[in-house]
This record gives sequence, C-alpha cells and structure tokens, in this order.
Amino acid sequence: MDLRTHPLYLADLDEAADWPALDALRGATVLVTGATGLIGACLTDALARASRARKLGVRVIALCRDAARARARFDGAANVTPCGADLAAWSGALPAADFVVHAASNAHPMAFSADPVGTMRANLLGTMRLLEGLRAGGRRLLLVSTGEIYGENPAVTDGFREDGFGKIDPMNPRACYPESKRAAETLCASYASQYGLDCVVARLCYVYGPTVSAANTRADAQFLRRALAGEDIVLKSDGAQLRSYCYVADAVRGLLAVLTSGARGEAYNVAARGEAHTIRAYAETLARLAGVRVAFDLPPEAERRGYSAVTRAVQNPLKLEALGWAARVPLAAGLARTLAILKGA
Repeated sequence: MDLRTHPLYLADLDEAADWPALDALRGATVLVTGATGLIGACLTDALARASRARKLGVRVIALCRDAARARARFDGAANVTPCGADLAAWSGALPAADFVVHAASNAHPMAFSADPVGTMRANLLGTMRLLEGLRAGGRRLLLVSTGEIYGENPAVTDGFREDGFGKIDPMNPRACYPESKRAAETLCASYASQYGLDCVVARLCYVYGPTVSAANTRADAQFLRRALAGEDIVLKSDGAQLRSYCYVADAVRGLLAVLTSGARGEAYNVAARGEAHTIRAYAETLARLAGVRVAFDLPPEAERRGYSAVTRAVQNPLKLEALGWAARVPLAAGLARTLAILKGA
C-alpha cells in the first residue's frame, strides 16, 4: 500500500489541515521547499488533500534538490507540481507563489558531520535566494527553523520561550545547523526591516512520524527503522537528554497556523505541551509498542560528531497556543500510528 493511500495517513492529513484560517490560502499558489522531507512531504500532502476536499483551489509547488525524487514522491498527486532545484545555486527566476514555506535543510547528524559547509550553505544562501525572489513579488515567507537555535541553558526549567536563548559554541562544526538557522532567522528579520517583506518563523521541536526519510540518521529515525525490522533498538548514549517531541500531523497544523495566523515578524515554537521525554523514554516507548528491546552501544566517531550536545531541548508552546493551536497526539499514540502506517505502506 502506498503511504499516500493508507487510511491512517489520510486521517493524519485531515488532522494536519484542520485549521480554521486555512481559507486564507484559497486560490493561492504555495511553494514548499524541502518538499520530500519529513515535514515538507506531510505539509504538501495535507495542502493538496485539503484543497480538493474543501475546493480551495490551492496549487502546491513541491521543490527539492532532486527532481526525479520529487516526481516520484508526488507522481499523480492532483494540485501538486514537483520541481527540482538547488536553491543556494539557483540563478533563475523562482516559481511565482503567493506563499512560501521554506523547509529545505540538512536536518540529521550525518549530514552535519559530513557536510557542515553544505548545511550552512543551504540555510544561508538558500534562504537569501528565496528572500531576494520575494522582493519581486509574493505575500508571505514562513521559515521553518528549529528549537536547536536556543542552545543550552540549564537555568530554563519551563521550556524555552521565543525570547530566551542559551549557549552555542560557534567553533564546534556541529554548530553549523543551529547557527545557520539563527542567521536565517536574522536574514528574515533584516529583509522585513529593510525591504518590508512579510516573514514569519516556526521553530520546530523534534518531529517524528511516517514521512521520515530513509536517509535520516537522527536517533529516533534509527530507532524506528530497527523497530520496523523487528530488531532491538540501539541507544548510543545513556539516553538522558530531554527533548520536546511532536507528531508530524500536529507539527504541520502548527506550520499552517503560523503561515495563516501568525503575526508578521514573529517566531513561534511548535512543540507538544507535556511531551518532553528523554531519548531513552522515547526508545523504550517505541520498543514496547514494537515488541523489541532496548540495547546500548557506542556510535561511530563520524556519527557521534553530528550529535547535539544539548542536554535539555524543551520548548514552551504558549505563544502558538494563544493562536488556538494545540497538539493532539501524545507520544505513545503517535508512535503507534507511525508503526501502523509504515508497516502497511
């Protein structure tokens, strides 16, 4: 069964697009970059399905670096036009769009370790390319950022709010991701100030779900692949790091909330309230659902260099909740849905 036809995934898409202000997109063209990634794929699918169901007339341009991959992922999808381009190197005119959701980025440890320059290049030059294109026309850019921009601050005990920050070591190559995302946010603020562009930012926590790619080397993605194969989940640390988690359908609904209802020039945390868990607790929950065990091992050096050193990455979603958004799927339910969808896809 194709992921896009699985009943549980279709229900996820309906949940993801369940936002009252979605009519703001009626008749619009939405450009989604990083459209084959975990977030971009679910967002593209949700917009296309909602457009058909509600007769919104939304057209989605699904952009990623690999044109063949984009065509394969969205083959036959009504309302979706796949497009291949490397934003950071693109010198031509951008596709005309009323809204842009910029979700393209390296976002997993091996990419950070093996290609820190490429990670920064995509986040900096790719974002600037979009902003330059929007100067010639376009209505709103949503930058999909990350909670990693907060860094480490043990004094923050109730979760980072949008105006609080911690320490990031800029001389550690692993900082390629959070530092370039910080800079991308500042680029948005600068273009808004200097050229009047309409930009909003969504800072995602650790998002999981059935649209995770096979290339993703994040710990939770590795856990999932082993669980699906009926193998023991391997923890490559003591698993004590605390993280905010959010199911992908909830995260996409959060993005749509920021895109349609967020205040110009503002950043919003997208994180599920009450869903801060240690990596070990995440692994144990998944193992219980999959009927496997948790084992411990040391990671290869190349992989270890890509890991985040932050021990407490918890975000406070109060600002987004004030718009009317709230996460609906707790961790155990989200992991159960993920397993069921991928086993049946």
